[in-house]
Amino acid sequence: MTGSGRTFALAVALLLTLAAPGRAADTIRLAVQKTGTFSWELATIRAEGLDKEANLSLEVTELASPEAGKIALRAGNADIMLSDWLWVSRERALGARLTFYPYSSALGAVMVPASSPIKTLADLRGRKLAVGGGPIDKSWLLLQARMKQDGIDLKSEATIVYGAPPLIAAKAIDGEMDASLNFWNFCAQLEARGFRRLAGIEDILPKLGVKGPVSAVGYVFDDNWAASHRDAVARFIAMTRKAKQLLVTSDAAWDRVAPLTGATDAAMLKTYRDRYRDGIPRRSIDDEEADARVLYRVLAGIGGPDLVGPAPELDAGTFYHAVPGD
Repeated sequence: MTGSGRTFALAVALLLTLAAPGRAADTIRLAVQKTGTFSWELATIRAEGLDKEANLSLEVTELASPEAGKIALRAGNADIMLSDWLWVSRERALGARLTFYPYSSALGAVMVPASSPIKTLADLRGRKLAVGGGPIDKSWLLLQARMKQDGIDLKSEATIVYGAPPLIAAKAIDGEMDASLNFWNFCAQLEARGFRRLAGIEDILPKLGVKGPVSAVGYVFDDNWAASHRDAVARFIAMTRKAKQLLVTSDAAWDRVAPLTGATDAAMLKTYRDRYRDGIPRRSIDDEEADARVLYRVLAGIGGPDLVGPAPELDAGTFYHAVPGD
């Protein structure tokens, strides 16, 4: 089913569910990173009353990091958080019954100063490349896999520096690195400051065998909880897709969430807006899952058990199918 068809099906499910009179709102507990993009979506939901329209009561716990969200979910203190399908598959292989529904396909990029002599990824050889995250950061592993196809071992042929994404962005601005690979929102900051996108990770994925944009981040929740709250989950997904559609079509919606983005000027806000819109999932779940399986094998081949745990393949059930044909 196409993205528009999926949205229509979920909207119909929402309307049918709300047709029951006098039904009390279902409560969903969300673990949300305070500085993350999920807060933009939630601000839109609340401002437009989409939670009330969906007959949902959202209890939001703001946390300092994604790791704190994982702890809250596993401890039963939250129903939904954002994470990636790689972690979900790993947890399933270790016995947890988590599942994933696409939230965003926005990925990081290799960024260089506008005047940099670096013109292609091959030019990174002999250069100093800063990587936001660590040695098993997914974008970094995918970049290595792509370069190895051209006979380049970037890990040994360039000087690699790891660090927290905000620190890497700051060092890039200070000119301490020849290039940086960072999360998409930090790349947007650099782009607004005049940096050049040497290559987005989404640009290299076709060479690794995928057929379209792959959602790296999604809503993660427990299988058993979803089974007992199937209608509420369908309404939640329909509600979030409405919020995303508003953020696609309404610049006024961005004026409202601007204080949450940390944008320092209109140019940076516009870059955030454009990159966020580009990352909104528009593919069927089957297509997303098929390409995730391809990327999983690539990541498992490079990152090994330290990254994926004991499972050589994406665990069955990793992706949640909200409605028939989704």
